[in-house]
Amino acid sequence: MDRKSLNSYLYLSTVFVAGLIAANVVSGKIITLGVLVVPAGVLAYSLTFTMTDTLCEIWGRERAQAVVNAGFAVQVLVWALITLAIHMPAAPFWDNQDAYAAVLGATNRIIAASLIAYAVSQSFDVWVFNRLKDRFAGRHLWLRNNLSTALSQLIDTVVFITVAFAGTMDLLPLITGQLVVKWMIALLDTPVVYALVYLVRRRMGLPPASAGAPV
Repeated sequence: MDRKSLNSYLYLSTVFVAGLIAANVVSGKIITLGVLVVPAGVLAYSLTFTMTDTLCEIWGRERAQAVVNAGFAVQVLVWALITLAIHMPAAPFWDNQDAYAAVLGATNRIIAASLIAYAVSQSFDVWVFNRLKDRFAGRHLWLRNNLSTALSQLIDTVVFITVAFAGTMDLLPLITGQLVVKWMIALLDTPVVYALVYLVRRRMGLPPASAGAPV
């Protein structure tokens, strides 16, 4: 991998990890979008699928999956560091421990649900995108992007909400609300994927319509 290719790969991978961690941190706030109620991290998390599709389109399944695996490790590390920070003794003059723990803390069930849903859905997204890429000989990026993301978001939402909340509330409204928002974002991110693929290929000196890069 030459310097331009490596830099592009690192930048996209960094955006992936940033979106992933931001989603975990801000999802403690529940927001309303019209009549729908969703976690605030839905936009940041949807960004990760944009990055994996772009990575897979340019560098292939193996390198996209490597970023997904790194993201899993980063989530575990960040969870451990946040847990450690919450449980470290607070300074005598600092009175915000309860608020700090409430905002950054999460139950073990929520954490387990997040990690399981992430591992399954992101790996599935990379696999489906790559299979469709082979099936269509590198053509129809818009279809591959939307189909792989829609299916992966469905899996992610169902797995997370089921593991996190089964037996505590009605799951269908939560699943429906998140899916509507995530699928809308998936449709809107298609031009972003096209733009990223074009710009990275141009930077690497590849034809804009190339089916892949030998890097």
